[in-house]
Amino acid sequence: MKFKPGAGQQTHLLAAALIWSLVGTGLLIFGIILLLGEYGYLLLASALLIGSLKGYFVLQRSAEKNISRIRGFTEKTCLGAVFSAKMWVLVLVMAGSGRWLRLSSGISPGLIGFLYTAVGWALLFSSRLFWREWHKG
Repeated sequence: MKFKPGAGQQTHLLAAALIWSLVGTGLLIFGIILLLGEYGYLLLASALLIGSLKGYFVLQRSAEKNISRIRGFTEKTCLGAVFSAKMWVLVLVMAGSGRWLRLSSGISPGLIGFLYTAVGWALLFSSRLFWREWHKG
């Protein structure tokens, strides 16, 4: 018998909410640390504004599509299906890009902090949709 970590819709919604929230929080904290160390509050405020716009106009749509997809699941769907294959590829590309940014010489810590703060806040801001759907039950 194969081991398949199957879960229901509510578990998938909770997993998506946790992933978006935890990754968003981690990026946000790291970004803020980089920004406040040398670059100040104006850049931080700008990153949060850009992150809000990205969260509202880009990631919100993505979260809504993912919620609809999850709501179509039958019971005991593989937990790895919490995101589509396309979304998992995007996650890997984004993680690789972040790593590349950190390891690249010549890229300002302020730019890295700005990007991490904006993307982290966008994820955290948009995770509210998963939390709201999970809470509905």
